[in-house]
Amino acid sequence: MRGFFTDMFTIKGLMVLSVVVSSYALQAVELKDSKMADSVLISPEQQQQIRQMKLTAAMVWHGSSPWIQAVTAGANKEFAELGIKVLAVTDAQFDPARQVADLENVTVLKPDLILSLVVDPTSAKASYSKVVQQGAKLVLLSNPIPGFVLHKDYVGIVTDDMFGMGKQAAVELSAHFNQPARIGMIFHDADYFITNTRDKAFRQQLAHYPQLQLVAEKGFVREQETSQVAAALILQHPDLDAIYVSWDAAAEGVIEALRLAGRKDIKVITHDLGVNNLLDMAMKGNMLATISDQPFVIGSTMARLAALSKLGQQAAPYTLVPFMTVTADNIAPAWQQSFRSDVPALLQQVLKP
Repeated sequence: MRGFFTDMFTIKGLMVLSVVVSSYALQAVELKDSKMADSVLISPEQQQQIRQMKLTAAMVWHGSSPWIQAVTAGANKEFAELGIKVLAVTDAQFDPARQVADLENVTVLKPDLILSLVVDPTSAKASYSKVVQQGAKLVLLSNPIPGFVLHKDYVGIVTDDMFGMGKQAAVELSAHFNQPARIGMIFHDADYFITNTRDKAFRQQLAHYPQLQLVAEKGFVREQETSQVAAALILQHPDLDAIYVSWDAAAEGVIEALRLAGRKDIKVITHDLGVNNLLDMAMKGNMLATISDQPFVIGSTMARLAALSKLGQQAAPYTLVPFMTVTADNIAPAWQQSFRSDVPALLQQVLKP
């Protein structure tokens, strides 16, 4: 097992710097103590109390993308309803040093609430500690900060229903293949809590379906490696029926390899939403389905938890946002539900009846 791992990779269309002490994230909180996002409710009385506080907030993000824009939109909507003024929304452009600078600048504004996804938990820890000691309530998106204590240093963590998503990917394969099928798995071979949990859940659930045989597994670290990994996989196992890939952008390389090999028969299943793979799915290509989270709901849930913490309400260690199964039949409504925005024009053209 790795003692320390540092690398840049993309998940949910976002570049993320994973700096992880081996297994710390798995030990930091217990998923069995998690709650679902729909349990985070604000009563009319609580809303009135929060509005009277005249709170302020800041969002300190790691980067920008349609996914994080949807998170921000969800938070902005919730903050507006609660009368909370947003002082700043920052974009670190995936640069740990820039995120530290953003935190220092935000600290000067003295927000009451901060929502953030940490680029590098190690280098930014001191800056997060400073703003928390100043009195801000911190809600994290997905990435824990080593050494931070729940309800003392941070309110809680909002993230995907990681186990549910991995499990559902296997469920979808079992629904598609009602006869024996050979499955390949291209998994994320790095210590990263979200992807590791989803991959593990997929393996565990797949074992429940005797008609589905997991015949090969290959790992990757950087998503640009997946095209070569897939090419090797289908060369060694030409009788594959389907391939699981850890996330959407990584699956793009797998789709590319299958096209180059002329293997329209091999289906692909993954997680999250991306235009390129949705285009392939809409055109009845290799992409069978994807299991997607809901970034707009992630943002609104983070905002609610932050506001409720000012009333003394404690959050669960993890608050999990529900997922959707996306197939060729529900691409447009799934996009709209996930991002709360219009379907991209190119995808709309393909989806036209």
